[in-house]
This record gives sequence, structure tokens and C-alpha cells, in this order.
Amino acid sequence: MVVNPYVNFNGNTEEVFNFYKSIFGGEFAFLQRYKDIPKEDNTEGCVDEVPDAEGNKIMHISLNIGSTMLMGTDVPSNMEQVKSGTNLSLCISVDSRADADRIFAGLAEGGKAQMPLQDMFWGDYYGMLTDKYAVQWMISFNPANDGKNDKA
Repeated sequence: MVVNPYVNFNGNTEEVFNFYKSIFGGEFAFLQRYKDIPKEDNTEGCVDEVPDAEGNKIMHISLNIGSTMLMGTDVPSNMEQVKSGTNLSLCISVDSRADADRIFAGLAEGGKAQMPLQDMFWGDYYGMLTDKYAVQWMISFNPANDGKNDKA
């Protein structure tokens, strides 16, 4: 199992990650923009109707920093904007669907699920929630990595 920080920004993710890249070096492991979301995607809780003017904003970006992967996104203007101190989530990459279901259910008890666990267009089984202590979590299982996330 691997835990990585996930940071949300109000439209300046690309600037922030280029800054971090200039300090830590390396290349972006992944970068996807909102305009690249498949139009046929209808997964529950996935960003719906991002304003056209924001299509070039970052849906997901990741930068390897040592053995950690820093990940981030731009929050579209049609969603609640983040405030300082509320823009960080912990992203857990688990080893199986069963682990994802178990961990998601446990953390969601007394909390609130923003996006239920479901198969996503990028290939992961993924969900988001806030636990009863106001900590934001992203739970992710990628079948292509089955059993390969046990480094932590």
C-alpha cells in the first residue's frame, strides 16, 4: 500500500507544479487536462460540465519526488473552491478491490463520501471521501498494478 499527498488548487496547478519541478527536478509522471475527459464518461461524481474556458486546466498531474508522488488538480469554478488548509487529500493506492472496499467503508463510517468507489475512465477503481475527522481521502486500485503497491 502506498500513501501520497494530493493537493487541490483554484486554477494555478500548472504554475505550482512547474515551480515544484524546478526545485525537485524530474518530469511529470502524468498530466491530463479537463478537455481530455472522454465525453461519454458518466461516472457518478466525476466533474460534470467543466466550463469550456477551463478545458485547459489540470484534471490530474503527478510529479515524483524521491519515493513519493505529489499529485494535484485544478478545482473547476463550478465546484466549491478550496481554502488554505482544506486543499490537501491523502491518496491511498491499494493492492486489491477488496482492500479498496474495506478501507473506503471504514473511513466513510461517520464521514461523507463525495464520490463512491467505481470503475473510472482512466482504468482505476476509485472513490473520494471525507472521514469523520474532516480528513480528505482518495482510495484507488489499479488492476494493472495488482499486488505491486506493497512497498510501504
